[in-house]
Amino acid sequence: MSVSLIPDSWPSADGIWHDLHLAPEALGAGLPAMSDAAIVVEQGAIAWVGAYAELPDDYRQLPKHAGQGAMVTPGLIDCHTHLVYGGQRANEFAMRLAGASYEEVARAGGGIVSSVKATRLASEEALFDAAVPRLQALLAEGICAIEIKSGYGLSLEHERKQLHVARRLGRAFGVTVCTTFLGAHALPPEYAGRSDDYI
Repeated sequence: MSVSLIPDSWPSADGIWHDLHLAPEALGAGLPAMSDAAIVVEQGAIAWVGAYAELPDDYRQLPKHAGQGAMVTPGLIDCHTHLVYGGQRANEFAMRLAGASYEEVARAGGGIVSSVKATRLASEEALFDAAVPRLQALLAEGICAIEIKSGYGLSLEHERKQLHVARRLGRAFGVTVCTTFLGAHALPPEYAGRSDDYI
């Protein structure tokens, strides 16, 4: 997949965002909600926030964007994700919904071990391409910072591969990414019965 994701290619948010609803205390402790709020964005940064009726004259010539009464909140932080992995496990969800236990799923070849196998087989590019829509879905929900764990490679080479992809996602999408090494997420198959040796 060849995708241009750098922030410079995104549409500009500059201008006056009006017809917005600010939550109570959004502008300071003890301040009430504001239903006629406006936000001025200049060069991608918030330059002013307040009641639309109090918009400073210096900003009035800027392009206007109707917020249609949307609630404005700070960006959200997702502090626990497993975003970078190979394969898919949708069939396991169906099994679980049908009443199968985790042990039954594992005996059928599913579980973390199936993700480990798929992650090890996937190239860095394939892992990146698979993670893009997952990250895009989170960004569409208001995420501005995200933690991404490894844990499906279970070898130094493949854990590093996952963490490299996670950081690459942050650069490509202009989002804050904090990576977490989760090398003991499970026991790799080649260390079955030898957990101390693996650790």
